[in-house]
Amino acid sequence: MRTRMGIGVISLLIVQTVYAADGPITSNPIPEPIAKRGIAVEVVELARLPDTRGIRPADQDVKPAGWARINYVRDLPDGRRFANDSRGLLYRIDSSNQPHVYANLAETFPRAVYNRLSSGFIAFTFHPEFAQNGLFYTIHAEHGPGNPAVPDFIPPGYGLKDVTHHNIVTEWRATNAAADVFAGTRRELLRTAHIVANLTHPLSTVEFNPTAKPGSEDYGLLYISGSDHGFSNGGGPNSSNPAQTQRLDSVITAMLRIDPRSPSVTGGRKGLGDYTIPMSNKIAALGPPALGEIYAYGFRNAHRISWDTDGTMFANDIGMNHVEEINIVHNGGNYGWMRREGTWDSGRWRGGALGELPALGELYPLPEDILDGRVKDGFIYPVAMYDHDEGRAITAGFAYHGRIAALRGKYVFGDINGGRVFVADLAALKKADDGIPRTMAPIEEVQLFERDAGGNRADVSFRELVDRKMGSKIPRADLFISQTRDGELLVTSRQDGTIRMLVSDGGGIN
Repeated sequence: MRTRMGIGVISLLIVQTVYAADGPITSNPIPEPIAKRGIAVEVVELARLPDTRGIRPADQDVKPAGWARINYVRDLPDGRRFANDSRGLLYRIDSSNQPHVYANLAETFPRAVYNRLSSGFIAFTFHPEFAQNGLFYTIHAEHGPGNPAVPDFIPPGYGLKDVTHHNIVTEWRATNAAADVFAGTRRELLRTAHIVANLTHPLSTVEFNPTAKPGSEDYGLLYISGSDHGFSNGGGPNSSNPAQTQRLDSVITAMLRIDPRSPSVTGGRKGLGDYTIPMSNKIAALGPPALGEIYAYGFRNAHRISWDTDGTMFANDIGMNHVEEINIVHNGGNYGWMRREGTWDSGRWRGGALGELPALGELYPLPEDILDGRVKDGFIYPVAMYDHDEGRAITAGFAYHGRIAALRGKYVFGDINGGRVFVADLAALKKADDGIPRTMAPIEEVQLFERDAGGNRADVSFRELVDRKMGSKIPRADLFISQTRDGELLVTSRQDGTIRMLVSDGGGIN
């Protein structure tokens, strides 16, 4: 599951501070602050999506005042760039950085939900052979009551009458992959159900491993983010239910890996939906009732995944009340939720007086023999983490090997709410994947700056950039990070609809 850390690498790691208290940890589980240590990167504006405020009633929009709600920016090998507005639009960004509607999902899916932070048109990605086959994939969410579609998966113990929302993965086939506007067909791959009150932690990403080559085991397989479908904080009587997690007969907390081709094409084993189960998934070998499409499980909201050039797979998992995680993902691995948050025991599993359950946000220290790796408890632990003194929700992260010298060899990520940009050393992250839970890669903050017309540097925060663009103070930065086809980094906000790029110092856009 993990290899042991060799002699001589401890200098790249920090030892996680753990309180030896008997009672719960209710705040500040990681006392050491994240500091700036000299990394500074220039940020420049590239493009802005059209203003989509007012396209639906305010009570149906989670952020009526937001200009446009960008979740992802994707590049094709041919140089075309695409970005989504989660209000239902997929844009093509032309060579002059002007956006044009490529596909209107809002018209296609009239039952879509738009009143939650992750809602509407949530995610998209292109097949590695899009130029030849015209295939791309999307995730959107819909209302459950009155929906004529029947989910492929409803959490165990519940029925159709309990369903509140649907998550849908769709395959689209463009008639002409080179066309500037989509025309073609679509096929539904998977529809999963929420049974909590609010659409919280839907499926949030679809990804292909960019390091996989034709003929390799992973080539053409589609990864779908790990999600607890709101069981931690989705509200209503069915929320905060630990019995729905840590199961292999359920997609709750599971990251999926599927062959998106229909079993009618491949002749392989059918999954929950119209796709084929890759038999290279370790859990597929267990057979029913285990779901073979599960690649790894135990995630609360692993809403972003990425790969380094050596094939190392990262997943950034948003925590509950305390801890944000970077994980290295292994086939068949169990990442702990709802038993664990970070390197702590979740109080919800401990029981309480007269059968009462402790609050889900309570954390308790793990025994020293687990923390130092002498005793294996079956879970894989984060390789880096920060607590809610530093931010509230981890955003996407990418291994960086591009033109910005200060970021090379770093894993670059950030915090959605605060808009802070962070880095961790890639070598330290991989060495922390050693089977010893308490070893963690250190994190530092990046200072962003701009250049004025005279070339003078002015330090700025991402939140200040968004405030300035919107002309007012915003409650949250809504930072997201994307990667270009040549490995550079784009930063966007679901508030101001603007695409910005991190660039080499003084080099501008290159």
